[in-house]
Formats: sequence, structure tokens, C-alpha cells
Amino acid sequence: MITFTGVTKRYPDGTVAVDDLSLEVPEGMLAVFVGPSGCGKTTSMRMINRMIDPTSGTLIVDGKDVTKTDAVKLRLGIGYVIQSAGLMPHLRVVDNVATVPVLLGKSRRTARREALAVMERVGLDPRLGDRYPAQLSGGQQQRVGVARALAADPPILLMDEPFSAVDPVVREDLQTEILRLQSELRKTIVFVTHDIDEAIKLGEKVAVFGRGGKLQQFDAPARLLSNPANDAVAEFVGADRGYRGLQFFHSSGLPLHELRHVGEPEIDAMQLAPGDWVLVTRPDGTPYAWINAEGVALHRDGASLYDSTTAGGSLFRPDGTLRLALDAALSSPAGLGVAVDGDGQVIGGVKADDVLAALNAQRANGGPAGQERSDLGGD
Repeated sequence: MITFTGVTKRYPDGTVAVDDLSLEVPEGMLAVFVGPSGCGKTTSMRMINRMIDPTSGTLIVDGKDVTKTDAVKLRLGIGYVIQSAGLMPHLRVVDNVATVPVLLGKSRRTARREALAVMERVGLDPRLGDRYPAQLSGGQQQRVGVARALAADPPILLMDEPFSAVDPVVREDLQTEILRLQSELRKTIVFVTHDIDEAIKLGEKVAVFGRGGKLQQFDAPARLLSNPANDAVAEFVGADRGYRGLQFFHSSGLPLHELRHVGEPEIDAMQLAPGDWVLVTRPDGTPYAWINAEGVALHRDGASLYDSTTAGGSLFRPDGTLRLALDAALSSPAGLGVAVDGDGQVIGGVKADDVLAALNAQRANGGPAGQERSDLGGD
């Protein structure tokens, strides 16, 4: 457990980075610190492992006041992941991962063997262990950073904007990997980010910091979106917080409507009226494009189907969220989101009206989980 009680960080020039912070991160929770640049979120996290010492207040980690704990010993028991991984370029990947176990007294051979197992756990091919960091992609380097932080099996993991330097696709994969690992390992994690979408996706609770290092709200993500404590939180969360909040409502039970779809060989024989859209499927039955009358004409002239609107964003699976279902319906030129099964086969279409009806029904039944009373503000 990590407990901040009246913690303040004031620098000699009078700058207050963190102002009277009080919050508790229970054991096994993934808590996210989020806010604009200069709001004190990173400073707060770095006080946990004494990279920065508090000016006043009390910070308790695992029952001990951090200011009365040897800093080196404290850090060896806390995993730390930073932006761009921070790997040692002169060491092979396996030795990067084995660094802390070796410092804790394990033999290099044992530490390397265990490092390879940790690499596999975070989704890395152990054969990459003999490479150097510069020989890996950015996403692979970040996974190595996570593996290194987990190598000594610390109860606490600090993650300082770890995915901000990778592209959006890799970032989403890494976020999914962290959620998977957390479901297995149940570490106490403090994750710092400036991205509210990342915070909402990852956090069991989210701490929103404001200018001057003041904590504005510490709450479950669904509650944060539905009941921001003040205007500053509402502004930071964004005007589309209602749409974001749909990710906490499930899409199971949505009615599926008939959706016309054809294979590419059938296109030339189609007769479409203006405004009609048909889904085109690949030979294996999975969807990949919408086509209208103009697209049919182009296809007859030998043009590629990719000249028409692709199906990409119109796809969703019925066991997902209302946010994905609504996005599928809105991104479809036909007004029907494409529902697919686990094998990617088309099983019907979903309408935006049905998504909104399901939202109203779920709200009437108490809304999504995680709407307990706010620790700061709310009603």
C-alpha cells in the first residue's frame, strides 16, 4: 500500500510542485496519475522511490516512511519503467533484464535464466535476449523495460509515461499487455501519463492533478467521466467525456440487423440505387470494404475496391463495449456497424439508435461498475 498524507514538495526558489497531497493506493491496484505538464504528477510518483524527497507530509510505502528508509534498498524493491525504456546500450537485452536480480545477489547465470522467462511473460521472444537494445524496435525496447522492472518480482511498479514515445498502434498493444500482466500479477502500480484516454483505459482509479500540484479528483474512471469534481477536471477530461464513458457499458444483447454483403466476384452483377451501400467480403468471408453504385462502376472499369470506403472502423464484436458499437455504426457509410464473430465472420449490423437505447436501459439499471462516491468532489 502507498499512502500520501499532506505531502508537499517545495523547491528552494519557492516553486511548489506538489501541494498537500493526500491519497491512498491500495495493494494490488493500478492507479494512474494524469494531468497537464507541470502539475506534479511525475514528482508525486518519484517521491515514492525517493528519487525526490518530500518537503513535508508523510509518505508511507509498505508500512514504512520512505524518508526513514535507505533509498537504495527502497529502489531495489520497486520496479521502474521510464519513457524510451532507458536501457543500457552496451549490455545485451538479457543482461539489461537481469540487472536488478544480479544487484540483489543472484548469480549471473540464474538471473539470465529467469530474465528469459520474464521476457517471454511480457510477450518477447527469448531469442531476442542476445541482441542489443539498438537492434530492437521501439515497442520491443519498451517491453524489455517492463521485463527489467518485473525481473526481481517487486510488489510495486512505477511507470513514468512509458508508452509516450511509440506510435499509436504499438502503444495500444503495450497498454493491452499491461492490463493482461496486471490481471495475472496484481502488482501495486502507479502509472503516470498526460493522456486522459490512456488513463481511463488503464486505471482502476485515476488521480487528476491540476496546476500548482493540487490533486483535483481521485476516482474510478467511469465516475471521473460522469461526475468531474470541478471545471478544471471537466476541461481536462474533455467535451466528449460522455462518448468516452460508453466504454464502461457492455454491448452484449444489442439487436443485430440484416446486413447485405457480397464477395468481390459478385460485384459486377449488382444493381445499386443511389445511396445504397453493400459490404464486400474477402474470399475467407471477412469484411474489408463498403461499396456503393459509384464504386461498382469503378470496379467494372478495373479499379481497385480500395477506391471505395474501407470497412475498417465499422467493425465490432458483440461482447465489447457500447463505445465500440456506436463508433462502428457512426463510421459506417451505411449507418450499420458490422458485427463480427471471433473468427471475423459477419453476423449482422448494429444501429446507433439501438446503442443509445441500450445505454438508457443500462443507466436505468444502475449504470456501469465503478461509480462509487468520489474521494474528492462529485455529488
